[in-house]
Amino acid sequence: MTDSSAALAALSGFGFGLSLIVAIGAQNAFVLRQGVRGQHIFTVVAVCALSDMVLIAAGVGGFGVVIQSMPAVVVVVRYAGAAFLLGYAVLAARRACAATALTAESAGATVALGATVATSLALTWLNPHVYLDTVVLLGSFANTYANPDRWFLGAGAMVGSILWFAGLGYGARLLGPLFARPFAWRIMDSAIAVVMTLLAVGLLVAGPSS
Repeated sequence: MTDSSAALAALSGFGFGLSLIVAIGAQNAFVLRQGVRGQHIFTVVAVCALSDMVLIAAGVGGFGVVIQSMPAVVVVVRYAGAAFLLGYAVLAARRACAATALTAESAGATVALGATVATSLALTWLNPHVYLDTVVLLGSFANTYANPDRWFLGAGAMVGSILWFAGLGYGARLLGPLFARPFAWRIMDSAIAVVMTLLAVGLLVAGPSS
């Protein structure tokens, strides 16, 4: 191993990790909403980033091979994730339609820390795409590198995850003036409801190996 090969591996992991995580999804939508509301941002960012780091480490360590050999586990997680996403979509739709969701004050009503953490964990660990993308795909990519370069690749992916969630959560505050308008909350919650529903339907219609 040389310093240049380690740096190249880390940069590859950084780029590959971001390519997987930077997408419209349930987890990112939740982080964005919490950032706009200014509630428990550090906790949400920390939970999502730490969860990603655990999954990345599992993938680099070869756990992706185990998942590929146990398709039944992926099926169970797929249906559990779909059920949770549909439930969250219903809640977002209710916020968009209810009168209380049309005021900036009620839209920013404080949600208990425990409930916020539970939602962050569920949106991460009940999403089968997290395992298939982060653990299997990233893990397979990392394992094309020899030791210890693959761990530098994993470290690069972890840094990318931390920067992404921190930027998404804290950067959302810049949207504060926009979301001072009650109508903006209706649009955001409507979009979240649609995204969650589409993701849930995608999980239900997907094959076990998707």
